[in-house]
Amino acid sequence: MQTFNNPALKDLIELAISSGASDIHLSSGTLPALRVHGELNYIKQSVVFTRESLEEFISQILTPAQYERFQRTGDLDFAFTFGLQRFRGSAYKEMRGMSLTFRLVPSIIRSLDELGLPEILKTMAYKHRGLFLATGPTGHGKSSTLAAIIGEINHQRKAHIVTIEDPIEYIHTPALSVIHQREIGNDTENFASGIRHVLRQDPDVIMIGEMRDLETISAAITAAETGHLVFGTLHTQDASQSIERIVDVFPPHQQNQIRLQLSYTLLGICSQQLIPTQGVKGRVCATEILITTPAIRASIREGKVSSIRNSLLTGMSFGMHTMEQDLARWFHEGRISKATAKDFAYDQTELERVINMQM
Repeated sequence: MQTFNNPALKDLIELAISSGASDIHLSSGTLPALRVHGELNYIKQSVVFTRESLEEFISQILTPAQYERFQRTGDLDFAFTFGLQRFRGSAYKEMRGMSLTFRLVPSIIRSLDELGLPEILKTMAYKHRGLFLATGPTGHGKSSTLAAIIGEINHQRKAHIVTIEDPIEYIHTPALSVIHQREIGNDTENFASGIRHVLRQDPDVIMIGEMRDLETISAAITAAETGHLVFGTLHTQDASQSIERIVDVFPPHQQNQIRLQLSYTLLGICSQQLIPTQGVKGRVCATEILITTPAIRASIREGKVSSIRNSLLTGMSFGMHTMEQDLARWFHEGRISKATAKDFAYDQTELERVINMQM
């Protein structure tokens, strides 16, 4: 648990917790801002923090090694706890001095049912090998989705789970499973190195916080190929784009081989967005679900991205749906407006067609 000398910062954090904020933004010489239900607003009743007060604040949060790394590189991701609330933080230097962004991590790991996610995702917790991806923009619940799946495994299976994160967000308490959580910079050098070493630690399940480069993606595919259940995240939009992104990160001469490996190892993809509701302020999670059927595996091997889209459109019997189909569902249930659905649709023409079909 952290204690802070600056009462204004303590008050701001308590305000963020009580108001249900998802993020806190602090910058030298400007008012702080909170993001609540996706909307960012300055806190006009707060004080303006100086560079010195933010420097003092961050020196209390970070270890000496982390603080030295931040001063040397100008950027640092970290995590800390205030009371019972855990935060994921990012510190960075900028034109006016320095800035901090804190993401509030829910203290309770919510289940897939509580998050309102499709039932098909629960089946991923009971697979014994393969790769499953949660994709979507930053701040749209990918970490919560994977935490819920890991929680399902933890409470229902006797497995050895290893997470590799930057930083550690959700804290899992071992139930039926043995769980080890490793943090980049503190417990292992980087994602790729952490995955290579974890293969010698008798894991059943590996969760990778972010698949951000060739080395990490290659190590994740190898881990899935060698008989492990691997979960990871990508900052990509839809399911088809996620597959293209994985293939494109490799040199051209390796891409056919990667398509082949991916066709065998990929279990599915959940692409998700948090959508503002109408009426009562809040957000719902709209998803696009891809499950790798034999037809999709063939499309991946042959590089036929358009065929993958067609399989998604017609794959409801396998638990699949497109983002437009899910947005249309939320619209017909009265949870989101049509204008909002259009704003978040990958294909507005397709959304209009689906809405009319469901009427």
